[in-house]
Amino acid sequence: MTPPIEVLQLDAAALRALADGDLAAANRSSPVPLTPYLVGDECRRVWEIRAVQVVEDPASAVWITGIVWDPARRLAVGRAGYHGPPDGDGMVEVGYSIDPQFRRQGYARAALRALIKRARQEPQVTTFRATVSPDNTPSRDLVLSEGLVEVGEQMDDEDGLEIIYELGVSSA
Repeated sequence: MTPPIEVLQLDAAALRALADGDLAAANRSSPVPLTPYLVGDECRRVWEIRAVQVVEDPASAVWITGIVWDPARRLAVGRAGYHGPPDGDGMVEVGYSIDPQFRRQGYARAALRALIKRARQEPQVTTFRATVSPDNTPSRDLVLSEGLVEVGEQMDDEDGLEIIYELGVSSA
């Protein structure tokens, strides 16, 4: 069973503070209490990218990475979201990461399902994409179990080789 979660968006100030590793400043503008994991090595680069992105493209703020929030436990358990708004072909790409202390509790699955559900509700989205490192078996198994199919591979400047998984979505 997957826990009920929400993916909560952050404002530009919280994104910048997370990118800078300043948890106290991030918490001042976050809608929920954040955790040290979110300013750690596994998350900081994502926040750096998103902090610049919302300044350069304010409309992307409603699409990008947010906080995976467990409202029942009142805990921020990770991060999840899209890399940005749908591209010209209607594709959105997702990324997610759950704090190690909350892994294997269904949060990644819940986040992925929430992102798929939103993509299906957005008329401009036609394709849902996740890219996974070939050695990340848990993430590969997760995306496959949610109906994504392998469509190719790519070299990412930061992450190296990634396998591309996609799912056709429609608001119909």
